[in-house]
Amino acid sequence: MKKRYIYGFLLAGATLAASCTKNFDAVNTDPNKTTADIFNPAYLMSQSQIQFSQTGYDQLLFQSMWIQGLASTYDYYGNGDKYILRGSGTGYYSRTWNTAYGALTLVDEMKNLIKGNASYTNLDNCATILRVLYMQRITDLYGDAPYSQEGQAKAGITQPVFDKQQAIYTAMLSQLDAAAAALDASKDKPAADLFYGGDISKWKRMAYTLMLRVAMRLTKVDAATAQKYAEKAYASGTMASIADNALVRTDYANGNGNSNAAAYLVPDDFREVRWSKTLIDYMKANNDPRIPAIAEISNGTGKAANETQAAGNNTASLQIGMPNGYDQNGGATDISKAPNYPGTSPAASATDAAAPDGKYSRPRFAVYGDRNQANVLLTYGQSELLLAEASSRGWNTGVAATHWANALAADMQALAQYNTTPAAVVASSDIATYVATHPLVPTTALQQINTEYWVLTSTLFDFNEAFANWRRSGYPVLTPVVYPNQYVPSGTIPRRMPYPITLPQTNGANYNAAVSSMGGDTFTTRVWWDK
Repeated sequence: MKKRYIYGFLLAGATLAASCTKNFDAVNTDPNKTTADIFNPAYLMSQSQIQFSQTGYDQLLFQSMWIQGLASTYDYYGNGDKYILRGSGTGYYSRTWNTAYGALTLVDEMKNLIKGNASYTNLDNCATILRVLYMQRITDLYGDAPYSQEGQAKAGITQPVFDKQQAIYTAMLSQLDAAAAALDASKDKPAADLFYGGDISKWKRMAYTLMLRVAMRLTKVDAATAQKYAEKAYASGTMASIADNALVRTDYANGNGNSNAAAYLVPDDFREVRWSKTLIDYMKANNDPRIPAIAEISNGTGKAANETQAAGNNTASLQIGMPNGYDQNGGATDISKAPNYPGTSPAASATDAAAPDGKYSRPRFAVYGDRNQANVLLTYGQSELLLAEASSRGWNTGVAATHWANALAADMQALAQYNTTPAAVVASSDIATYVATHPLVPTTALQQINTEYWVLTSTLFDFNEAFANWRRSGYPVLTPVVYPNQYVPSGTIPRRMPYPITLPQTNGANYNAAVSSMGGDTFTTRVWWDK
């Protein structure tokens, strides 16, 4: 989080304390009397932005490996890599739910504070846009979920109904439409905004890009609505460059270090989490210049070198992705039995040991081990890919080939935004060559577009979005992992995260109604738009 926000928050807290001291009986006897005059509501927006952006194990144990962006032989990652429950795997069902609803609660309180106050009109509309951004992640992963009654505990609604996903999507599109249109650059500029520093023109473009993404999620179930809102978003103005990318820069020195980096730098994770063979093979087959920007192997050999958290060798020709579905247990699924196994990384000395995973490519330490790295939530590249798909479907969203070329360049350029000091840099000449040699082919357009979407979201560690778009589009075509004692039928890739295991106790009646409506609460129960 930016220092100006932290210091501002502390000052706001001091102001609040002083106000309470002067008027203790009027304020502190009823916390519902807190108003925007006492506490600057914009600080709640920045707090919600950082909270929502921090995913870490929310998506790394399951989603990252379901879509074969990452792979691991480490036992704990069997949850996603091999579709088996390991450790406290069921406890992670709730991670995305709790993180996103926690961020929603902050937005709800902000909207309560500014209700009816015309001086905060832009902040209120930005809050609506954030509600849609947060809610889409929840409903995409779980399905039916509280929305219309969400955030109304103060009104006595402590067990909200679960809205059907179709109703949630209808509401999100309508609310985005109204909020985006109402944003006014001549009016208040929201303070403490971690996305754009209060730039309303960027918020408007983000809102229409989000509308496009929400709309395109409906292509399998409601193509007419998808087309209507995709065309509206394009006509109204989606993101125009990578300068419009919605991201949150984390701040380790001030207690807000990046959660993805924190997970990756756990010694067991760093030693054994690798890029998937599926991803690296695809990138190498296409001579993708992002490979040395994102991947490396350790410089030395053996276990000690493999565990050393330092920059490695990122030479593209040396990078090898690890196949999903293997372990280090010595049996038939031991990594040494994998096809084209490159061999162990040999011990460097008599006191060292060999590293079975040491020749497989890990996410680059300088990029993904950076505790100040950005959390990327929505990008110009995503927008251009979705517009290219919409155009390929015959919709009025511009020229597909142009959007495609824009997306390829933007996706590579966006990697340089990941770190405060750019580390994942792709040379402009390499980008130009790649774009020129990879034109969009009409007969394979949907496959090209959505496979690139998968590469983009994987390399930006946005695995929630990668999982959602893979289910919607069917690309890339993935081969399911087969392994003993899986929680899905053999030959099946999970399609959904089960609800948090506490819901039957905390909101039983509404949980049961949602499960009945959806037809189950399993990893293979499909959400509405994935039918």
